[in-house]
Amino acid sequence: MLYEFKSKATGSVVMTRPVAERLLSIVGKSPGPQGIITVEQMGPAIAALQAAIAQESAEPPRQPGDTGRSEPAADETPDARHSISLAQRAWPLLEMLGQAKAAGKDITWGV
Repeated sequence: MLYEFKSKATGSVVMTRPVAERLLSIVGKSPGPQGIITVEQMGPAIAALQAAIAQESAEPPRQPGDTGRSEPAADETPDARHSISLAQRAWPLLEMLGQAKAAGKDITWGV
């Protein structure tokens, strides 16, 4: 399933469900088939994403051999094995939030 974020101030941003739901939970929104981030909520949402990115950056990087396994655990998603940072995943939404906030336009999403 894909999430599509839209705003009249920007183009659309499309994300896979796991990524979108992680970012929505960071900004304090309940994942679901539809939703909105209002202009008033964008400042705190940007701050929450930036804080989560800073926290992840402060942690030591996880090495592929940390678990002693060559194969992922049954509950480990393929994304968990790759070193795609939260900053990289959040960047499109952060950009959208900043532009929409400056333009005074809400962001909505749908699946």
